[in-house]
This record gives sequence, C-alpha cells and structure tokens, in this order.
Amino acid sequence: MGQELDFVVEGDDEDLESDLRNASLLVENDGEDVTDPQELLASARADYGRIVGALYSEGRFGGVVNILVDGREAAEIPPLSAPSSISRISVRVEPGTTYLFDRAEVDPLAPETELPEGFAVGEPARTPVIRDAAESGVTGWRDQGRALAEVGDQEITAKHAEDRLSARIILEPGPVVRFGDLVPRGNDRVRTERILEIAGLPVGEVYSPDEVENAAENLRRTGAFRAVSLADADALNPDGSLDILATIDEEKPRRFGFGAEISSIDGLTLSSFWLHRNLFGGAERLRVEGEVGSLGGGTGGVDYSFGARFERPATFGPDTDLYLETSIERLQEPDFDSDTGSIGGGIVRRIGDDLVTEAGVAYRFSRVTDDLGSRNFHLLTAPLSATYDKRDTALNTKSGYYIDVTATPFIGLQESDNGGRLTFDTRGYYGFGSEDRFVLAGRLQGGSILGADILGVPNDWRFYSGGGGTVRGQAYQSLGVLVDGVETGGRSYISASAEVRTEVTDSIGVVGFYDWGTVSRDAFPGSDADSHAGAGLGLRYLTPIGPIRLDVATPVSGPDSGSDVQFYVGIGQAF
Repeated sequence: MGQELDFVVEGDDEDLESDLRNASLLVENDGEDVTDPQELLASARADYGRIVGALYSEGRFGGVVNILVDGREAAEIPPLSAPSSISRISVRVEPGTTYLFDRAEVDPLAPETELPEGFAVGEPARTPVIRDAAESGVTGWRDQGRALAEVGDQEITAKHAEDRLSARIILEPGPVVRFGDLVPRGNDRVRTERILEIAGLPVGEVYSPDEVENAAENLRRTGAFRAVSLADADALNPDGSLDILATIDEEKPRRFGFGAEISSIDGLTLSSFWLHRNLFGGAERLRVEGEVGSLGGGTGGVDYSFGARFERPATFGPDTDLYLETSIERLQEPDFDSDTGSIGGGIVRRIGDDLVTEAGVAYRFSRVTDDLGSRNFHLLTAPLSATYDKRDTALNTKSGYYIDVTATPFIGLQESDNGGRLTFDTRGYYGFGSEDRFVLAGRLQGGSILGADILGVPNDWRFYSGGGGTVRGQAYQSLGVLVDGVETGGRSYISASAEVRTEVTDSIGVVGFYDWGTVSRDAFPGSDADSHAGAGLGLRYLTPIGPIRLDVATPVSGPDSGSDVQFYVGIGQAF
C-alpha cells in the first residue's frame, strides 16, 4: 500500500479495538493493498458511520471519531475533489464511557414473553440488546397468533451528562389471525397437492410460527427439494386469514453415490447406491443399493448384499411415512456361511424434532451352513424401533446424546423357534475447552435373544464381539460361545467404548480410545461370560463433510492380548 494507515483507539480495551478494526473499511483496504485515492476517500467517509455503529453496539454513545487524510478531516473533503494521491491516513477514536440503561421497557408485552437479560436498568446499553428486546417482544405476540405484530414506535434518548440511555419500545400486536392456504411456488415436478399433504400446515387454525417451521421442515426432510422457504403473505385475506407462501427449489430427481472403507481385519468394503427422489411426482423416494465387503480381509470370505427401499412421505399424516423394502445378502463369516432374503414394510413416525419411531412386518428366509450342518430359517418378524437423537451433528459430535432401541418379536415357521431379539445403542458426548476442542465420548451397546435357543435363530442374528463396530484391535467376530464344541455367536452381548478426542489444529485431530466387549450363551450376560478389550490411538483429518478416520488398535485383554495391531479407515468418527 502506498499510503500509511494509523489506527489508534484510546484506552486499553483490546476487544473493543478489535471490533472497531473489524468494522473499518480502511483497515480492510489496507490488507488488500488498495491505493486508489477515490476509493480510499469513500472508505474513510463511510468509516465514520461504521465505527460509530460499532461503538453504539458496545454502549459507547459519547465517542469521538476523527479520520485525517494527509492532515485533513475526511468528512470535510468534497467527494468529487479527492486528492490525486494519499500518503497517510490517521484514525483516532475516543470511545468514551459505557452508557447504562436508566429505562428499559417493551410495551405491551405478550404473556410469558422473556426479554434479554441485558435489557434492564443498570445494564450496559448496547444496541444489539435493544434490537433483541424488540424482536423478543414481536416474537412473543406472534407466538400468541398475532402474525402481524410489529414495532410501532421507539423512544431512545441518550443522556450524555449522566452517561445513561433511556429505551422504550412500543409494540403493535395486531389481531389474532388464522392460517389461510399454503401457496407453493417453484415446484415443477412435485405435485402441488402432495406438497400440501407433506407440509401439513393446519389451515384454519390459529397462526403459530412453530407450525410454519414444522411445515418447512416436513418438506425439507423429503430430500426432494434443494431449498424450502416459508414466509407470511403481505396482507390478510378478506376473511382475516393469512396465507403462507412456500418458495421451493427442487432437487435433481436422481442421484448416484459410492463409498469405500478399509481395515486390516475387515478388508476393503465397496458400496454404491442409486436414488430417485420423486418417483411418481409425490416426493416418493426409491433407493437401490449394493455392497461388496471383506475384499482381501480375514473375515471368512467376500460378502455381498443388494437391497431396495421405497418411501412415501405423509402417507398417514404429515409426520408418518410409509416404507416398503426388500433385500438379499450373502455372508461368508469365519464361523458360517448364509444366504438371506427378506421383504417387508411399515411406517415411520416422527414425534417432535428428535424422536423417530418405526413399526413394520417382514418375512425373512435364510439358509445357513456351519460346522453343525445346514439349516433353513423362516421367520415372520414385527420390528419395532425408536431413535432419540440429541447430537449437535452426526459425523463429528461434540455434545449431546443418542439412544436407539430395536425390539423384533418373531414367529418361527417350519420348525424355527419363536421369540424376540432386542438391541440397543446409546452414546454420549461432552465437549470442553475453547470451541469444544476436547471431547469425551462414550458408547454402550448390547443385545439379547429372548425365548429362543441359540440354534433356533439364524447365525447372523446371534451376537459376536470384535472388529471395528465393537472392540477395535480384536479380530473380527473373535469372541463368541461354544455350542456342541462349535464356535458360534451368543444369545447376548454388551460392548462399551470410551474416547478422548482432541483437535490439535483446525484440520487435525487425535483420539485415544478403549473398547471392551462380552458375549454370553444366556439371554443376559453373567459373570461367567468371556470378555476381551482393545485400545489404541486415532488420527482425524477434519473436513466439511466430517473427519476422515484412521484408527490403530491392539488387543489389551483376552486370548489375543498384545498379539497384533489392526488399523481402520473410514469417514466420520467411530461413533
């Protein structure tokens, strides 16, 4: 930059100086080597208002700002008479003292409206707090069905002799209104009547901002739209109702994707899917996917799976979807080989923002071969599940918890056993330090087969421990039980994992972890059940779509303790 910039803020408030510098166009120009005199003069003249605004944001209503361009006050230089060159710009700011509220009122207030804590007599009179108070007052009335609520007037007076600020905001609540129609705009492929069904806006009921957001989220959740925005109409209808305008940007109907994951135990897993987001014009989803696993691994052989799932949103109301699915699978595990096929359907219901429940029926056939011979299993199942997800994000969680429970009663056909299969997966996260750079993460999962013998259920329904999904460092499915002298899965298991995650830089993270698991031939693990554990270190490369994971682990208890080192690579944290 040809000219020098001198930016001085009186006092020792480093945070305030940083805020003022961030507000200054001259500072921005200095970093970008701007030298054009006309542009610099325009920035200098604009900086008066920008810096004063930043001072007001901190409750400094008596500040003084001087901006000298080669010794002349920038405000006194005519905009069209900029000098041909500028050698020095000097910014001097006297912030003044922080003003306090001697009056802080919003009137009238709707019942149960909570104003910001800082909007009170004796607190610093920051302008963002005043804006937040006004917004809270308007929101309070909108929550009462008064969609047209707005700020009618405001009385804000600075008392410079007393370093005080008086603020009174007058609201105009407007009438209670009811929902009119939802009016979609921008939909070409998804039918309008289906958009109305999916959104589920309660036409005729008293207006509620929460219902507007719920309708928008119902539409977004289908995946058929790139963007969804709902806004109030500009005016009431003749009957006093208020229409809601839905601006929609549709996604491309088809999508193709693939993935890969590798570990020293499981080998390479390749997966792919094809998705249609709007199969019949009603935001129906059809997903077809396939996977080839254990390529080059030590898990018994190559595994194959192929499946398809059809989902129709808002089939039994805006919160309840219908699904139909089918799948076939070939497994070559260390202790058995199986060929499985299933077909079924059911409903998915969302309860609030965090709870999803699912209920269905399915028929499942499998042919299993192990050291005890070959058997066929025919099962009629009724899977029931509930997932409660309070995580801040799924791929790199720093706070919250997650609970998933599945109960699957089954009726055995053609001499298969009757019973039930129960599984659970719980996770908790606690972040601390600057920007939660340290995270404690824990996981407890388990399962049980009730009412049926071990040999009365398919081998892939039995429980093992060992490998990336349970105990890292231990060989895949290395822990099971003995039945008639043959190694197989148990009727129950419990697995626990603990991790300490640290972000060393904005893109690099380090993880230390410990995993433990036990498997029993009884419906509930007892003290006589065998167990094993593994521990290790992990490296994370943090990306916008989640961390790329590398874990290195070794057994620390059990028969294979200290015998080997295993590694695991994938996307996202281990849990």
